[in-house]
Amino acid sequence: MNDETTGEVTRGARALVAYPQMRGRRDLDTEARLEEARGLALAIGLEVVDALAIVIREPRAGTLFGEGQIQNIATACEQNEAELVIVDGSLTAIQQRNLEDKLKRKVIDRTGLILEIFGERAATAEGRLQVELAHLDYQAGRLVRSWTHLERQRGGFGFLGGPGETQIEADRRLIRDRMAKIRRELEQVRRTRGLHRDRREKAPWPVIALVGYTNAGKSTLFNRLTGANVMAENLLFATLDPTMRAIRLPGLEKAILSDTVGFISDLPTQLVAAFRATLEEVTAADVIVHVRDIANPDTDSQKRQVLAVLADLGVASADGETLEEGEGSDTKPIPIIEVWNKWDILPPDQAQLLKDAMAHRHDETIAAVSALTGEGCEALLDLASRTLTQDAKVHTFVIPAADGQRLAFLHARGEVISEKDAGTGQNGPELRLDVRLSQREFGRFGSL
Repeated sequence: MNDETTGEVTRGARALVAYPQMRGRRDLDTEARLEEARGLALAIGLEVVDALAIVIREPRAGTLFGEGQIQNIATACEQNEAELVIVDGSLTAIQQRNLEDKLKRKVIDRTGLILEIFGERAATAEGRLQVELAHLDYQAGRLVRSWTHLERQRGGFGFLGGPGETQIEADRRLIRDRMAKIRRELEQVRRTRGLHRDRREKAPWPVIALVGYTNAGKSTLFNRLTGANVMAENLLFATLDPTMRAIRLPGLEKAILSDTVGFISDLPTQLVAAFRATLEEVTAADVIVHVRDIANPDTDSQKRQVLAVLADLGVASADGETLEEGEGSDTKPIPIIEVWNKWDILPPDQAQLLKDAMAHRHDETIAAVSALTGEGCEALLDLASRTLTQDAKVHTFVIPAADGQRLAFLHARGEVISEKDAGTGQNGPELRLDVRLSQREFGRFGSL
């Protein structure tokens, strides 16, 4: 095995995936779920030697799987020389410990695996804080298997612990203290983000947020549209930290494009909470671009997962419809554009069926693109520009010629239809401008 490690998981280790398929659960289909689990393992440098779907009728409290199923897993591990078992579901601390005892191998669940990926990929200080918080939250419930000295008692020296405090109580207290400190630091980050958003609200550029299922091609599209070099690989969770770049749109001087972390089914609850600050960037966008891997057989199921997260953030309903003002949330309604990506790898007959479906729907919120080749990207930019200006109206302004800030705002954020000399006012020469502005930009102009 490679000596390079990430936490408890050794890179290059041979791993077997066991997917507990719960009866009656609506989810990705079995093969898609196994393929996703393989992708998660690959993202952390593991070698998947086998993947099994195991139907669970009644989950066992102590082991999740039945005895016969555990024996089948053990046999598959022996045959494939697997060193690690990945259970593509949630395990309690007791289940994880008991499975390790029975299988004589390390066992991690889906949450632990995703945490390992996030721990390796987080690049910014904020991202590392969020990952550490998620790890601590996860570990707090697993101290029973993480320590060998849990039954030791320790005497107290005031702040070091009360008389008779057990080691596990002390460990949990240390974890709680560290989590509280991280939450305070993240709250400061959240306030800083809020200040940055306030500045962007006043700045003359709209924000477009890319969202989508992990590995849908968001970062490739981001690089295509901005000329940036954000990590874009065929790996799950290639992007964890939000990245922003300026782009040009038809009829607009500039817009800010934001790349975000990919969504996934059964995202650990610890990470949903820890990455709230990152996802809040989506709620500050003027337009959301939902990037879909249209060539993936489970693209519809992936779409439902993304829409569920957006609904949880309060910026869309679960069926993808934009919320009306004040409906279900205090968050402003945000228009959503759907991008059908990876068009270049579709079989010709499937591509034609999708084209016919788009033509039949007359849906002007969908763009078919290939982020890899650039096909359709110009049409996407046109659609984004139309979406940003769809509620625009013509307004007339009389502004002092010396008021460079407001004149620059109108030229940058609106379409100046005419600009004429309006004579001399109290503050000197004035200009009369007829400008087409969206309601949002008209409101921003009024606050200058």
